[in-house]
Amino acid sequence: MFNIDDVKTLREQTGAGMLDCKKALDEAKGNLEEAIVWLREKGILKAAKKAERIAAEGIANVLVSDNKAIILEVNSETDFVAKNELFKNFVSTLSSGLISSNVKSMEEALNVEIDGEKISDKIVAATAKIGEKISFRRFEIVEKTNDETFGEYLHMGGKIAVLVVLDKCSDEVAKDVAMHACAMNPKYIEGKDVSEEELDKERKIAKEQAINEGKPEAIAEKMVEGRVKKFIKEISLVEQPFVKDSNITVGEYLNNNNTSVKRMIRYEVGEGIEKRHDNFEEEVKRQLL
Repeated sequence: MFNIDDVKTLREQTGAGMLDCKKALDEAKGNLEEAIVWLREKGILKAAKKAERIAAEGIANVLVSDNKAIILEVNSETDFVAKNELFKNFVSTLSSGLISSNVKSMEEALNVEIDGEKISDKIVAATAKIGEKISFRRFEIVEKTNDETFGEYLHMGGKIAVLVVLDKCSDEVAKDVAMHACAMNPKYIEGKDVSEEELDKERKIAKEQAINEGKPEAIAEKMVEGRVKKFIKEISLVEQPFVKDSNITVGEYLNNNNTSVKRMIRYEVGEGIEKRHDNFEEEVKRQLL
């Protein structure tokens, strides 16, 4: 009825996925024009055209269920859509659908079925319905023991999400640590976690800074380790001044509550994504051409 060249042609013309093109040709009995109509009717063509857009807004979310938790980020193109109830419900659906799974990779996650529909298909449908590119960017599923405590914190409705695992402690202490991680953005739990590669890079920067300040090279060398130690304190959770009491470090707060941090995950929406800054007037002109 149709061959691989037909699928390739339809894909090139519409930008839709290979499986969607095959299904469209099946439904249209090999007729290319009818297959395009089918894709339009299903909203898949509209969604495919949005696939190259940049989605850097959205929501990060944390969901805890007994000894299991999930943290994830789902992106949209605009903050307006991120605040839409339809989008929020979609993020909640993904969270609750994935937390009961044992998937490790994004490829596995996209094949998880929720209410009889794969997550990959749900994303396409959501893109078509909401009218913007929707992107499921990342997730982690974390499990703890009965002797450990989850701490979670969401900032500004999900602009930043933090999930921490502590040795057994109160929920309040665990939430305090998550809130601190949200506010101060530590890269590591402890200074020993910082790689030698990153430290060497910082040493080089610190030396150049000292020389640019007019210090002789011999003096600059001596200043390096002091600046590197300061750098480590700034990016290590346990060495940072605690946000709720700057007279103590987070490490001291943990010791005072007989606990320690086992795991820390912090998602900030859009971090690392190069955002597009289009000129509105030029965008309108393009639309009119």
